Amino acid sequence: MTFDGLMADVRNGPRPSALVSGASIAGPALAYWLNRCGFEVTVVEKAGTLRGGGYPVDVRGTALEVVRRMGILPRLRDVHVDTGRTTFLDEDGSVVASIAQDAVVGSVTGRDIEVRRGDLTSALYDAVRNDVEFVFDDCVETLDQTPGGVDVTFRGGDCRTFDVVVGADGLHSRTREMVFGPEEGFHRYLGYCFAGFTMPNTLGLSHEAMMWNSPGRAAALYAAGDGDEVHAFLVFARPEPPFDAFRNPEAQRDLVAGIFADAGWEAPAMVATMREADDLFFDVVSQIRMPSWSSGRVALVGDAAFAPSFLTGQGSSLALVGAYMLADSLADRSPAAGFAAYEHRTREFVTLNQDVVGEGDARLFPTTARGLEQRNEMLRRLDTVPSPGERHVHSALTLPELSPMT
Repeated sequence: MTFDGLMADVRNGPRPSALVSGASIAGPALAYWLNRCGFEVTVVEKAGTLRGGGYPVDVRGTALEVVRRMGILPRLRDVHVDTGRTTFLDEDGSVVASIAQDAVVGSVTGRDIEVRRGDLTSALYDAVRNDVEFVFDDCVETLDQTPGGVDVTFRGGDCRTFDVVVGADGLHSRTREMVFGPEEGFHRYLGYCFAGFTMPNTLGLSHEAMMWNSPGRAAALYAAGDGDEVHAFLVFARPEPPFDAFRNPEAQRDLVAGIFADAGWEAPAMVATMREADDLFFDVVSQIRMPSWSSGRVALVGDAAFAPSFLTGQGSSLALVGAYMLADSLADRSPAAGFAAYEHRTREFVTLNQDVVGEGDARLFPTTARGLEQRNEMLRRLDTVPSPGERHVHSALTLPELSPMT
């Protein structure tokens, strides 16, 4: 039976099947909407459990309508972080300016929401957990596309066949590598690296962030509430990605410690905490740019397809919107036609949001002394900071009504 036949006969026969790899944001959101469109969905996640915690993320513009239609917007508003301000510090630790957080990240006050990443993933998971199959502590080992579907071998040993497979497995997607080739072909490095971890809230910060800068370096502390811990970030410019450090945590720690060896403010304490942190996350600031998000019966969504980088603040929102658009595009089409429609209807929105920041164009992290002084002058004069892009790009796509099954 053809895929179209499966869709037409969904009420009287087996539902079309979909495997989603990844259970962070894009994966559970896609599973929810595919289930609504009549698919039998399996989500596989390499972690042993749903990942909680994590730094706060933004849900803005069109993505707000996605979570509203899922019924989880009230829950997310209840856990809205509501960060009040970001205080910028000069090299000597003196205050440059204290700016409303919405102005810093480009959010619309009273409308957009900021939530801990774990709160968003939990809300998405709870919305769909009883309707789809979740398989934790496993991952896709091999994919083999045939005229009748995609034969999948899981690392745990199971072998199953699905009508479609979607990689929602992040910036360093294994699905993308298996189907489209090495990451280097799609990876656009933006000139920065960062290390993130948690540390004690020794400054007593509450619903606020503080950021120290010197040319090409930034040390930031972010209090998502008024608790005993804060999120710490050490960001630095580097001409080329430190490939040797990607799979070596000790090399990561040594690299960051060396770069911040003479840094001021709280950087020495941050480096010392990083040395012992058991939740250190190290990566490059980059985007994924692909000429196509699908091949045959396999597609990508979220960061796996179009990571915008944290400089845009749009990673989670693009994941939510992309998941909705992909499911809607597949609802009454064959895989080839559905994936083509997904790209045709979504790519312009994605590109607008990715183009908010260009290579080396990180307004909050100037790489030269002159650039840093210009930023500081603007902060002192205007008591505001340009948003990471024009706010209209966050709402530049209007969601279609979910296509009915035919």
